[in-house]
Amino acid sequence: MSIYNNTFSLRTREKLEIIDVSERVSAIVSDSGIENGLVNVWTVHTTAALAVNENDTSLLEDILSTFTRLIPIESEYHHNLKYKWFSGEQNAHAHILNCLIKSYTAIPLRNKRMALGTWQSILFIELDGPRARSVDIQVMGE
Repeated sequence: MSIYNNTFSLRTREKLEIIDVSERVSAIVSDSGIENGLVNVWTVHTTAALAVNENDTSLLEDILSTFTRLIPIESEYHHNLKYKWFSGEQNAHAHILNCLIKSYTAIPLRNKRMALGTWQSILFIELDGPRARSVDIQVMGE
């Protein structure tokens, strides 16, 4: 079994934002030379997440508006009160959303292609931007 690791960076522009990273992940998978196995996609940030879903503008807007309805950005969170003197730490909403979504996804690799469905894309979800972010890719297989 072979293991190939790579990382890419991105810059988000909004407080809450969803970015399709499928092509970037696919390019790394192609570079790996691995034909069959598993692709792990991971972000090292506690205020960002990853998901596999449809990249439709209206749907992405619905997802973000639902996030803010469920977990409002402005609220009396203990974390925010603890760090009230530091504006960059007013992000309890982002930490909570990260727990509800997740920081990783795993996708089967078959015949050099990720086994994503017709409408599936790999989405990076910014929960406390704008920020510089990174995404780690690990391809395992043969």
